[in-house]
Amino acid sequence: MERPHGRKPNQLRPLTFKRKYTRNAPGSVLVKAGNTVVLCTCTIANNVPDFLVGKGQGWMTAEYGMLPGSTNSRKARDKAGKIDGRGVEIQRLIGRSLRAVVNLAKLGERTIWIDCDVLDADGGTRTASITGAFVAVVDALQSIRTALPAPLDEILTDSVAAISVGIVEGEERLDLEYVEDRDAEVDLNLVMTGRGTFVEVQGTGEESTYTRKQLDRLVDLGTAGIAEITALQKAALGKQWPFKPVK
Repeated sequence: MERPHGRKPNQLRPLTFKRKYTRNAPGSVLVKAGNTVVLCTCTIANNVPDFLVGKGQGWMTAEYGMLPGSTNSRKARDKAGKIDGRGVEIQRLIGRSLRAVVNLAKLGERTIWIDCDVLDADGGTRTASITGAFVAVVDALQSIRTALPAPLDEILTDSVAAISVGIVEGEERLDLEYVEDRDAEVDLNLVMTGRGTFVEVQGTGEESTYTRKQLDRLVDLGTAGIAEITALQKAALGKQWPFKPVK
Protein backbone atom coordinates (compact mmCIF):
# COMPACT_ATOMS: atom_id res chain seq x y z
CA MET A 1 0.00 0.00 0.00
CA GLU A 2 2.97 2.32 0.38
CA ARG A 3 3.25 4.89 -2.39
CA PRO A 4 6.41 5.56 -4.38
CA HIS A 5 8.65 8.04 -2.55
CA GLY A 6 6.61 7.54 0.62
CA ARG A 7 3.90 10.05 -0.31
CA LYS A 8 0.63 10.13 1.59
CA PRO A 9 -2.52 9.32 -0.43
CA ASN A 10 -3.54 13.01 -0.52
CA GLN A 11 -0.05 14.40 -1.18
CA LEU A 12 1.03 16.11 -4.40
CA ARG A 13 4.39 15.45 -5.94
CA PRO A 14 6.79 18.40 -5.57
CA LEU A 15 5.55 20.97 -8.11
CA THR A 16 7.71 23.82 -9.41
CA PHE A 17 7.50 26.43 -12.16
CA LYS A 18 10.58 27.98 -13.75
CA ARG A 19 9.36 31.02 -15.69
CA LYS A 20 11.15 32.64 -18.63
CA TYR A 21 12.94 29.36 -19.28
CA THR A 22 13.57 30.15 -22.95
CA ARG A 23 14.56 33.50 -24.41
CA ASN A 24 12.26 34.07 -27.38
CA ALA A 25 8.77 33.03 -26.31
CA PRO A 26 7.01 35.72 -24.24
CA GLY A 27 5.56 32.96 -22.08
CA SER A 28 7.95 30.14 -21.26
CA VAL A 29 7.62 27.87 -18.24
CA LEU A 30 9.43 24.67 -17.27
CA VAL A 31 6.99 22.83 -15.03
CA LYS A 32 8.14 19.91 -12.91
CA ALA A 33 5.73 17.57 -11.14
CA GLY A 34 7.94 15.02 -9.46
CA ASN A 35 9.93 13.43 -12.29
CA THR A 36 7.57 14.67 -15.00
CA VAL A 37 9.03 17.69 -16.80
CA VAL A 38 7.18 19.71 -19.45
CA LEU A 39 8.24 22.85 -21.30
CA CYS A 40 5.20 25.08 -21.86
CA THR A 41 5.62 28.03 -24.20
CA CYS A 42 3.10 30.63 -25.29
CA THR A 43 3.36 32.96 -28.27
CA ILE A 44 0.83 35.47 -29.58
CA ALA A 45 0.28 36.21 -33.27
CA ASN A 46 -1.52 39.28 -34.59
CA ASN A 47 -3.87 37.30 -36.79
CA VAL A 48 -6.67 34.76 -36.49
CA PRO A 49 -7.90 31.77 -38.51
CA ASP A 50 -9.86 32.64 -41.65
CA PHE A 51 -13.21 31.86 -40.03
CA LEU A 52 -12.63 34.66 -37.48
CA VAL A 53 -11.23 37.39 -39.74
CA GLY A 54 -13.18 40.62 -39.34
CA LYS A 55 -15.09 39.46 -36.27
CA GLY A 56 -12.94 41.34 -33.78
CA GLN A 57 -12.24 38.37 -31.54
CA GLY A 58 -9.28 36.14 -30.89
CA TRP A 59 -8.47 32.45 -30.86
CA MET A 60 -6.41 30.06 -28.77
CA THR A 61 -4.97 26.71 -29.80
CA ALA A 62 -2.56 24.17 -28.34
CA GLU A 63 -0.07 21.58 -29.50
CA TYR A 64 1.41 18.77 -27.40
CA GLY A 65 4.23 16.36 -27.99
CA MET A 66 6.60 13.99 -26.26
CA LEU A 67 10.27 14.26 -27.12
CA PRO A 68 11.98 11.04 -28.24
CA GLY A 69 13.96 10.74 -25.01
CA SER A 70 11.06 11.51 -22.67
CA THR A 71 10.24 7.84 -22.06
CA ASN A 72 12.36 4.80 -21.20
CA SER A 73 12.25 3.60 -24.80
CA ARG A 74 12.63 6.09 -27.64
CA LYS A 75 9.38 7.63 -28.82
CA ALA A 76 9.33 8.29 -32.55
CA ARG A 77 8.80 11.89 -33.58
CA ASP A 78 5.55 12.93 -35.21
CA LYS A 79 6.18 13.46 -38.93
CA ALA A 80 4.50 15.23 -41.84
CA GLY A 81 1.83 16.75 -39.64
CA LYS A 82 0.73 13.35 -38.37
CA ILE A 83 0.46 12.88 -34.62
CA ASP A 84 -0.77 9.90 -32.66
CA GLY A 85 -4.33 9.72 -31.36
CA ARG A 86 -3.25 10.23 -27.77
CA GLY A 87 -1.40 13.41 -28.70
CA VAL A 88 -4.44 14.75 -30.57
CA GLU A 89 -6.66 14.05 -27.57
CA ILE A 90 -4.29 15.77 -25.15
CA GLN A 91 -3.69 18.90 -27.21
CA ARG A 92 -7.43 19.33 -27.67
CA LEU A 93 -7.85 18.99 -23.92
CA ILE A 94 -5.18 21.63 -23.29
CA GLY A 95 -6.85 24.02 -25.74
CA ARG A 96 -10.31 23.49 -24.25
CA SER A 97 -9.00 23.95 -20.73
CA LEU A 98 -7.32 27.28 -21.44
CA ARG A 99 -10.15 28.61 -23.60
CA ALA A 100 -12.46 28.05 -20.63
CA VAL A 101 -10.74 30.90 -18.77
CA VAL A 102 -9.95 33.27 -21.65
CA ASN A 103 -12.54 35.74 -22.93
CA LEU A 104 -11.62 35.58 -26.61
CA ALA A 105 -14.12 38.33 -27.46
CA LYS A 106 -11.90 40.81 -25.56
CA LEU A 107 -8.59 39.64 -26.98
CA GLY A 108 -8.83 41.39 -30.33
CA GLU A 109 -7.84 39.61 -33.54
CA ARG A 110 -4.94 37.68 -32.05
CA THR A 111 -4.14 34.00 -31.77
CA ILE A 112 -2.61 32.56 -28.61
CA TRP A 113 -0.44 29.55 -29.41
CA ILE A 114 0.37 27.11 -26.60
CA ASP A 115 3.07 24.48 -27.10
CA CYS A 116 3.64 21.78 -24.50
CA ASP A 117 6.67 19.56 -25.02
CA VAL A 118 7.27 16.69 -22.61
CA LEU A 119 10.96 16.40 -21.73
CA ASP A 120 10.61 13.66 -19.12
CA ALA A 121 7.48 11.57 -18.59
CA ASP A 122 6.54 9.95 -15.29
CA GLY A 123 2.75 10.18 -15.36
CA GLY A 124 0.50 13.23 -15.42
CA THR A 125 1.96 14.86 -18.53
CA ARG A 126 -1.41 16.23 -19.66
CA THR A 127 -2.24 17.66 -16.25
CA ALA A 128 1.22 19.22 -15.87
CA SER A 129 0.86 20.70 -19.36
CA ILE A 130 -2.41 22.43 -18.51
CA THR A 131 -1.10 23.68 -15.18
CA GLY A 132 2.13 25.04 -16.66
CA ALA A 133 0.46 26.41 -19.77
CA PHE A 134 -1.72 28.72 -17.69
CA VAL A 135 1.38 30.32 -16.15
CA ALA A 136 2.92 30.70 -19.62
CA VAL A 137 -0.26 32.33 -20.96
CA VAL A 138 -0.28 34.87 -18.14
CA ASP A 139 3.33 35.84 -18.83
CA ALA A 140 2.69 36.13 -22.57
CA LEU A 141 -0.37 38.35 -22.09
CA GLN A 142 1.43 40.46 -19.50
CA SER A 143 4.15 41.13 -22.08
CA ILE A 144 1.64 42.85 -24.42
CA ARG A 145 -0.85 44.16 -21.86
CA THR A 146 -0.55 47.78 -23.03
CA ALA A 147 -1.60 46.73 -26.54
CA LEU A 148 -4.60 44.68 -25.42
CA PRO A 149 -8.10 46.12 -25.95
CA ALA A 150 -9.22 45.22 -22.41
CA PRO A 151 -7.63 44.86 -18.96
CA LEU A 152 -5.98 41.54 -18.33
CA ASP A 153 -8.41 40.59 -15.57
CA GLU A 154 -11.23 40.92 -18.11
CA ILE A 155 -9.47 38.77 -20.72
CA LEU A 156 -8.51 36.13 -18.17
CA THR A 157 -11.65 35.23 -16.26
CA ASP A 158 -10.02 32.73 -13.87
CA SER A 159 -7.01 30.49 -13.42
CA VAL A 160 -7.03 26.84 -14.50
CA ALA A 161 -5.12 23.76 -13.37
CA ALA A 162 -5.37 19.99 -13.65
CA ILE A 163 -4.54 16.91 -11.60
CA SER A 164 -4.93 13.15 -11.73
CA VAL A 165 -6.55 11.02 -9.05
CA GLY A 166 -7.15 7.30 -8.96
CA ILE A 167 -7.64 4.09 -7.07
CA VAL A 168 -4.49 1.98 -6.75
CA GLU A 169 -4.49 -1.24 -4.71
CA GLY A 170 -7.86 -0.20 -3.35
CA GLU A 171 -6.55 3.16 -2.11
CA GLU A 172 -7.68 6.56 -3.39
CA ARG A 173 -4.62 8.59 -4.37
CA LEU A 174 -3.79 12.07 -5.62
CA ASP A 175 -1.37 12.92 -8.44
CA LEU A 176 -0.48 9.51 -9.85
CA GLU A 177 3.02 8.88 -11.15
CA TYR A 178 3.63 6.38 -13.93
CA VAL A 179 3.83 3.15 -11.90
CA GLU A 180 0.59 4.09 -10.14
CA ASP A 181 -1.18 5.17 -13.32
CA ARG A 182 -0.10 1.94 -15.01
CA ASP A 183 -1.58 -0.23 -12.26
CA ALA A 184 -4.59 1.91 -11.30
CA GLU A 185 -7.98 0.25 -11.07
CA VAL A 186 -9.61 3.65 -11.63
CA ASP A 187 -8.03 6.72 -13.21
CA LEU A 188 -9.48 10.24 -13.32
CA ASN A 189 -8.16 13.53 -14.66
CA LEU A 190 -9.74 16.72 -13.32
CA VAL A 191 -9.47 20.18 -14.86
CA MET A 192 -10.74 22.98 -12.63
CA THR A 193 -10.63 26.74 -12.26
CA GLY A 194 -9.16 28.59 -9.32
CA ARG A 195 -12.66 29.32 -8.07
CA GLY A 196 -13.38 25.60 -7.93
CA THR A 197 -15.61 25.14 -10.96
CA PHE A 198 -15.11 22.19 -13.30
CA VAL A 199 -13.83 22.38 -16.85
CA GLU A 200 -13.49 18.66 -17.52
CA VAL A 201 -13.69 15.33 -15.70
CA GLN A 202 -12.22 12.29 -17.43
CA GLY A 203 -12.84 9.06 -15.52
CA THR A 204 -12.13 5.47 -16.49
CA GLY A 205 -12.33 2.12 -14.78
CA GLU A 206 -9.37 0.02 -15.90
CA GLU A 207 -10.90 -3.49 -15.93
CA SER A 208 -12.73 -2.33 -12.84
CA THR A 209 -15.75 -0.32 -11.73
CA TYR A 210 -16.26 2.31 -9.07
CA THR A 211 -19.15 3.47 -6.96
CA ARG A 212 -20.75 6.89 -6.71
CA LYS A 213 -19.25 7.28 -3.23
CA GLN A 214 -15.77 6.48 -4.57
CA LEU A 215 -16.25 8.95 -7.41
CA ASP A 216 -17.31 11.66 -4.96
CA ARG A 217 -14.27 10.99 -2.77
CA LEU A 218 -11.94 11.09 -5.79
CA VAL A 219 -13.42 14.40 -6.93
CA ASP A 220 -13.03 15.82 -3.41
CA LEU A 221 -9.42 14.61 -3.35
CA GLY A 222 -8.72 16.23 -6.72
CA THR A 223 -10.48 19.46 -5.73
CA ALA A 224 -8.21 19.82 -2.71
CA GLY A 225 -5.20 19.13 -4.92
CA ILE A 226 -6.26 21.79 -7.43
CA ALA A 227 -6.53 24.33 -4.61
CA GLU A 228 -2.92 23.58 -3.64
CA ILE A 229 -1.78 23.86 -7.26
CA THR A 230 -3.57 27.18 -7.71
CA ALA A 231 -1.74 28.55 -4.69
CA LEU A 232 1.57 27.42 -6.22
CA GLN A 233 0.69 29.04 -9.56
CA LYS A 234 -0.10 32.27 -7.74
CA ALA A 235 3.17 32.14 -5.80
CA ALA A 236 5.15 31.46 -8.98
CA LEU A 237 3.61 34.43 -10.80
CA GLY A 238 3.92 36.78 -7.82
CA LYS A 239 3.05 40.32 -8.84
CA GLN A 240 2.06 39.10 -12.30
CA TRP A 241 -0.93 37.21 -10.86
CA PRO A 242 -3.77 38.90 -12.77
CA PHE A 243 -6.63 38.55 -10.32
CA LYS A 244 -7.64 40.77 -7.46
CA PRO A 245 -8.43 39.18 -4.08
CA VAL A 246 -12.07 38.24 -3.68
CA LYS A 247 -13.66 40.37 -0.95
